[in-house]
Amino acid sequence: MARPREFNEEQVLEAAGDAFWARGYEGTSTRELVRVTGLTQPSLYNAFGDKRGLFLRAFKYYVDHNLWQRIARLESTLTPGAAIAAFFGEIIERSLSDPLQRGCMLVNSALEATSDDVEFRKAVASELTQLRAFFLRCMAAGHKSGETPVTVPPEDAATQLLAILLGLRVLARVNPRRALLKGSVAPALALLGLPPLPGRT
Repeated sequence: MARPREFNEEQVLEAAGDAFWARGYEGTSTRELVRVTGLTQPSLYNAFGDKRGLFLRAFKYYVDHNLWQRIARLESTLTPGAAIAAFFGEIIERSLSDPLQRGCMLVNSALEATSDDVEFRKAVASELTQLRAFFLRCMAAGHKSGETPVTVPPEDAATQLLAILLGLRVLARVNPRRALLKGSVAPALALLGLPPLPGRT
């Protein structure tokens, strides 16, 4: 009979995710994962298979709790156009308040993905597809309700917003200045007929 796990899996995934988020997959050693999780190397491997298995689980935990929960909150409480503007506004504020300048684990992982790891690339691509789907839902709903004018097809607008998001996240890692981050987003929102970025929260 298998012994029950004697650790909190969510806490381990969060600690490992923070390490991967700050240093990337290649830059995070097994020794560092042992240190931040408080587990022995055999325990980590028994629970998650290997470093790659732990990364994929921590990556999924990150996007579920840091991205999709936030999107669900915005979509359920704001109009479609306001949800997009608030989404970018929150990203800018979170980027400016992060002293480690980590950017986004999803975008960082996309930049680190290699051509020989098909499973990893598919995992990242799937999450980016869902991000575009969020923009597409909001743009289509905004057009239907009349909140946002039809300047370009919703599909094209969603793709443009995804590209802006990726660029914003990269800028936030290397040069997180408020004027620069806002300047990379605000004109695109205006051109698409979306509400302006909200004020500081």
